[in-house]
Amino acid sequence: MNAQRPFSMFPGDAPPTWLAAVEAAAQVLRRGGVVAYPSETVWGLAALPDSESALDRLYALKGRAADKPVQLSCQNLEAAQRFAQPSAVLTALSSLWPGPLTVVTPALPSCPPRLAPGGQVGLRVPDHPVAQALLHLCGGVLATTSCNRSGEPPAATWQAAVASGLGDLTLPEGGQAAAGLASTVVVLPGGVVMREGAVTAAQIRALLGVEPDHG
Repeated sequence: MNAQRPFSMFPGDAPPTWLAAVEAAAQVLRRGGVVAYPSETVWGLAALPDSESALDRLYALKGRAADKPVQLSCQNLEAAQRFAQPSAVLTALSSLWPGPLTVVTPALPSCPPRLAPGGQVGLRVPDHPVAQALLHLCGGVLATTSCNRSGEPPAATWQAAVASGLGDLTLPEGGQAAAGLASTVVVLPGGVVMREGAVTAAQIRALLGVEPDHG
């Protein structure tokens, strides 16, 4: 099994200064709200994945087409495995988690159809302490999308996330700024790179043992 980096709610001897804000955000989510949160890529919007009304609100705030799925951000590989069919390719790619990689993979039959249209679910494990703390308090999985209205650039800073007005609560960045570069999207079972972001296509090919296409 892929070894995942351990996560602690309390780095060092004291809780982070943003812990109270994360706890408040978790309460907002439990009430069906939407939270703007930082990641290592761009800022995101989160809602509870098992609440239809919360998902409806997430889609409405973003102006997202109903047939365009959101992804599941997961605390670790184990949380992601609750939704994905096991495969050697997924296991190989999970060595890049936590990190800026989204994997669209065949979903388990138990995965809610709204989160897996066409039987495919998008999964990511963010590498950001605030995002991880929020996931920790919310059962390890959140329905997420970038913090922007559809068709506009995603928020790359706390100021931009606040200015978007999309979150019922906007978390602090927790001392780690977003890089401003979206996650790479890989589609299984073939391992096709649909969007190249912070992880390069060359890295994906090397990890999967795929020869580069020289045309």
